[in-house]
Amino acid sequence: MTVKIAIELDETHREFAEKMVADGFYPSVSSVIQAGIEQMMQNDTVAADPLAGMADEIRRRMELPKDQWIPLEGDTMFDDIRALIRAKRG
Repeated sequence: MTVKIAIELDETHREFAEKMVADGFYPSVSSVIQAGIEQMMQNDTVAADPLAGMADEIRRRMELPKDQWIPLEGDTMFDDIRALIRAKRG
C-alpha cells in the first residue's frame, strides 16, 4: 500500500532526483526517494549484523597498498603466522 505525503527537498536534492529520472534510472522522483529509503533500511539491517564489522575490516585491509601486506607462502603459512605472533608478543 502506498501513502501520499508531501515532502520538502532542497534545490540540490530536487535537481539530483530529477536528473536520475531524466537519465532513465527511475520512473519518478518518488521512486528515487523510495530507493534512498530502501538503501537506508538495508544499511540499518547490515549494521545490526555482527559479521558486517568484520566484512568492513576485511574490505579496508584489502584496500591497503600491496607493500603493506604480509607475504605468506602456502606451505609455510601457519609457521609464518606463528612466528609473526611470537614476534609481536616479544
